[in-house]
Amino acid sequence: MISFAITVFLSAFLLFQVQPIVAKMILPWFGGSSSVWSTCLVFFQAELLLGYLYVHLLHEWLSPRRQNIVHGALLLLSLATLPVVANPAWKDAAFAHPTWNVLVVLASAVGMPYLLLSTTGPLMQAWYARSFNSMMPYRLYALSNLASMIALLSYPVLVEPFFVVVEQAWAWSLAYVLFVVACLASARQSWKGVASEIERTPQSSEPVARPPLSECLLWIGLAMTASILLLALTRHLTQDVAPVPFLWVLPLSIYLLSFILCFDAPRYYYRPAFLLALPLACLALDRVLDGGGIPVPLLVGVISLSLFVFCMVCHGELVRRRPPVRHLTLFYLMLSIGGALGGSFVGLLAPAVFNAYFELPIGLFLCALLVIIVLWCEVKTHWRWLLLLGLALYGWRLTGLSIDYVENYRRVLRNFYGQLRVADANEGTLGTRRMIVHGRINHGEQFIAPAYSRRPTAYYCEQSGIGQALLGLRDRPALKLGVLGLGAGTLSTYGRPGDEMRMYEINEQVLDLARNDFSYLAESRAHIVPVLGDGRLMLEREPVQNFDLLAIDAFSGDSIPTHLLTLEAMQAYLRHLKSDGILAVHITNRYLDLQPVIAAAAHQLGLRVLAVELDPDDDFCRHSVWALIAPAERVARLQQQIPQARVLTPRPGFAAWTDGFSNLLGILK
Repeated sequence: MISFAITVFLSAFLLFQVQPIVAKMILPWFGGSSSVWSTCLVFFQAELLLGYLYVHLLHEWLSPRRQNIVHGALLLLSLATLPVVANPAWKDAAFAHPTWNVLVVLASAVGMPYLLLSTTGPLMQAWYARSFNSMMPYRLYALSNLASMIALLSYPVLVEPFFVVVEQAWAWSLAYVLFVVACLASARQSWKGVASEIERTPQSSEPVARPPLSECLLWIGLAMTASILLLALTRHLTQDVAPVPFLWVLPLSIYLLSFILCFDAPRYYYRPAFLLALPLACLALDRVLDGGGIPVPLLVGVISLSLFVFCMVCHGELVRRRPPVRHLTLFYLMLSIGGALGGSFVGLLAPAVFNAYFELPIGLFLCALLVIIVLWCEVKTHWRWLLLLGLALYGWRLTGLSIDYVENYRRVLRNFYGQLRVADANEGTLGTRRMIVHGRINHGEQFIAPAYSRRPTAYYCEQSGIGQALLGLRDRPALKLGVLGLGAGTLSTYGRPGDEMRMYEINEQVLDLARNDFSYLAESRAHIVPVLGDGRLMLEREPVQNFDLLAIDAFSGDSIPTHLLTLEAMQAYLRHLKSDGILAVHITNRYLDLQPVIAAAAHQLGLRVLAVELDPDDDFCRHSVWALIAPAERVARLQQQIPQARVLTPRPGFAAWTDGFSNLLGILK
C-alpha cells in the first residue's frame, strides 16, 4: 500500500503544481488575459480525459503484466520531453488564434508528462485492487486529491514568491524524474502481485453488471456541472482583480477539497444539510450575478462558499452512485468526460458563441436540474411538483439576469479577451455620456454633444497625471506619442496637427468600438496609427520610435497583465523613448497597490517616478493614479509643472518584478 500511496501522492502533486507554473510562463505571450487560465484548464481536463481513457482501455484489453510493460515504456519515453519549458518562439504566433495557440503551446511543453501523470491515480487504484483483492482503492483517489490541493495552495505561498518561473519548471522536471522511478517501483510490485498474466478473478463469482447508459450519462452530467461552475466562478474572481495563480488556485482547491471529502469518507457529504444549503448558495450568488458592488473579501467569500456547496452536492451524489471496483476505470472515464465537456463549454464554446457570460446561469440551472433528477425517484409525488415549480421559478430568475447582461446596451461583444459593452447615460445639461465597459470597469467615455465631444474625460482628463504630462509637452513643435491600450481613444484628443500617435491594442473588438461608437479617433487633429497586437510584443519587434511620451494603459477590468510591469517590459518601453521622454503608467486599481512595483523597476533602471493622484471635482474626470517615469532632471521639471505630484521611493525589501518573477500577494491593498 505504501508504494502505491507514494506514487499516487507524488503524481497528483506534480499534476497540479505544473498547472500554475506553465500557465504563468505563457501568460505574457497572450496579453495577460484571464482567458489564458480558462483555456489552460480546458487543456488539462482534455489531457485528464485522454489519460483516463488510456487507463480504461489498458485495463480492459491487456493482461496485468503487459499493462506494466506498456506503461513503464511510456514513462521512460516521457523523460525525453523534459524540461517542461515552453518554447518562446510561440510568442510570434500567439496573437493570431490565441485559444488554439495556448492549447498547442501547452501540448508541446507539458503534453506527454501531464498525460502520464493523469493516468497514475486510476491506474494505481486498478493495480492495487487487482493485486491485493482490496476494496480500498477509492481512498487512493481521495489521497490524490489531497496532494493536488497541497500543490495548488503551496504554489502562491511557497513557490511563486521565491523562485523565478524557469527555476520552477526545472525543479518540477527533476521531481518528475523521481515520480517515474516511484511509478516503476509500483509497477514492479504489481508485477510480483499477480501469479500470471491472467487477471485474478475467481471463476465462480458472478459477473458484475455493467452500469446502464442512463447512469453513465448522470455521472457525466454531475461532473460537467461542477466543472462549468468551477470555471465560470473562477472567471468572476480573475477578470476584475488579476489573472494570477493565487486566484486561480483558490476555486480549484475548493473543487478538489470536495473530492477529498466525498471520496475519502462519504459521511462528510451529509445529504440533508447540503441539499438545504444548495438553494441558499444559489440565493447568495444572485447578488454576484446581479452586478451589485460587493467588497472584495465578501465577494471572494460568497463565491468560495457557494462553489464548495455546489461541488459537494455534485461530487457527493457521484460517490453515492459509484459502481463496484470492477467498473472503477469506467466510472473515472465518465467523470473525466464530464470535466472535459464542462471545461470546453466555458473555455472554448462560450467565448465563440455567446456575447455575454451566460455560462454561469446555465451551470446553476443544470445543477438544480440534476439534483431534481437524482431526487425524482426518492420523493413523493407532491414534492416532485414543488421541485418542478421551484426549478421553473429559478430558471425564470436566471433568464432575467442573463437578459440584464445585454439589455439596454448599444453594443455587447465578447471574445478571448473578455466582454465589452457600450452604454449611454443621460447626464442632464451635459447630454449623453457614452461609456465602454470591460467587466465592471469603465475603460473610456465620451460626451456626445458637439460642445464636449473633443474634451478628454475620465482617467485622461486635463487634471489627471497623463493630462498634465501631455499639456506640458505643448511647447514642442511636433510630438510622437505612443499608447498601449486604446479604450475609447480618449488620449487622441491631445493630438495636434503634425503630431503622430501610435495606439497599440490587442483586442480587435476594442478598435472596432473606438472607430464606430466613439468619435475621438475621427476628430483627432493628430495622425493616428492603430497597431493591432499585444503592445509590448509589438514594441519589442518594431524599430526605435523615439516617443516623446509612451502611455501604458492596457489593463482589462481591474485586472493587470503583469508582463506589462516587469523590468524586461520597462526596458522595451525605454528603448522607444527619447532621452528625456516620459513613460506614463496608469496604476489606478481598487485591489492592488502598484506603486511599489513601479518604484522598484524604475530604481533598478536608474530612473525616478512621480505619482499623480487625482480626486475629481467635476463631471469630466474620474479618480486616477498615474506614475510618470523619467530621468532625474526630467522628473524635477515635471514636479515643478505638477505641484501635487509626489516622488515614489522604493519599498525596502520589495523585489522588482521580472518576466519570471512576480508576487501579487505583496501588493494587495
